[in-house]
Amino acid sequence: MPHEPPDQAEIRAISNLVETFIEARLTPKLEDLDKKLDKESEQDKKQAIEEKREQLLFDYRKEQWLENAAKRVMQVQLVTHALKYTHPEARGSSLYVGDQPPVVNKEFLGTHSLGMVRPEDVVGNAAALDVYKFLKLEHRGKPLLGRVCARDPELIAALSENSEKASAWVERFASITGSDKPVASHKLAKQLYFPLSDGGYHLLAPLFPTSLIHTVHTQLREARFSEKTKEARQARRDGKDCPHGYHEYPNLAIQVFGGTKPQNVSQLNSERYGENWLLPSFPPTWHSKTVQPPLSVKTVFGRWFGSRPVVRELTKVLAKFLAGTQYNNVHIRRTRAELVAHLSDELLNFAAELAELPPGWSAAPDCKLNEAEALWLDPTRALNDETFASRYHAGNWKEEVAHRFGNWLNHQLNYHDSLPMGEAEHTEWKGMLSQTLNMIKTELAHD
Repeated sequence: MPHEPPDQAEIRAISNLVETFIEARLTPKLEDLDKKLDKESEQDKKQAIEEKREQLLFDYRKEQWLENAAKRVMQVQLVTHALKYTHPEARGSSLYVGDQPPVVNKEFLGTHSLGMVRPEDVVGNAAALDVYKFLKLEHRGKPLLGRVCARDPELIAALSENSEKASAWVERFASITGSDKPVASHKLAKQLYFPLSDGGYHLLAPLFPTSLIHTVHTQLREARFSEKTKEARQARRDGKDCPHGYHEYPNLAIQVFGGTKPQNVSQLNSERYGENWLLPSFPPTWHSKTVQPPLSVKTVFGRWFGSRPVVRELTKVLAKFLAGTQYNNVHIRRTRAELVAHLSDELLNFAAELAELPPGWSAAPDCKLNEAEALWLDPTRALNDETFASRYHAGNWKEEVAHRFGNWLNHQLNYHDSLPMGEAEHTEWKGMLSQTLNMIKTELAHD
């Protein structure tokens, strides 16, 4: 059966798309050089700039740029499952689930659940990401990468009149999926021995499902920070009706990848600013009675917080641990920090419970609460109380609350085992809580 002749209109449209992309990358570079040229007075330096400009014009000719891009594509790889989330120095394989994902049990959530509509990630040299952006260009709703993988004759004709050269470029561009590379693990990758019924083992090398994670992150971000969510939250505060509701995801944890250079892990990791939000996996806590505001007390660091069963148990365990410790090392410091971190988590839970109360409860005449604690525990009062709002946004209350927490914890430890807790311990407890309070204020700022 004879092949249909190439669609010349389609070829011209793709060619124009490619040329527009290359020109868009060239223009700001030329403008920058032209500004330098206008400011430069020395003839030698002006000549050097003009030579650099001529070289740019040569490098950004269509076929020259494509030749260079086809070489640089080897520096990046398109992936759906990335290795560098496990360890930044891991040198093993990342994987790309192509257009035909494996048949799996649909009862399990995985990258296959996204179907063909999924974000694709890129790992490798960040300086070569322009090649990936080129392959993501769309014509008639289909990215160039799809045409590359299909060895589309119109794309080949659009890239160059020399079909042999264009076909070679397409083959190189197709290698961005890494499907032609051997698969290998690495000593810094995760490796698990999974037992089999015959007494043997499968060696599993789990990879980070970056496409799935990015999809979940996008949905969570939309649910937390979209304009519709803000509108619904404001309507709830004002006691008004709203045509739609909103979702809450309490107790999210943030996992950070890549430090100050998230782009070194992957492109999607950079778009998430290195953050991965983790949903809580612990069972819900049963509350047997309605939350009551802490009225007629000057501080919650007493019976309101200290009498909670989990808090009482944690302070006892911490006191017993410190009393049985005669020396100091990294394991002891780590255990002590973990116990205090659990106390800080309980403080977060305590504050979250009081957040269910109507805004402004701390303005009641019978509320004797210390001002710093009122600012901490009744933040939504700032919406209707300008004086309260100015004090809240000043942020000084965090230092005072952390100070009071340190005093309370020192008192509790002295009470349980007569431990000699002094200013040094107070400063440490206070510092640990300061981080927690910063988390609280950051979360409230999203509301």
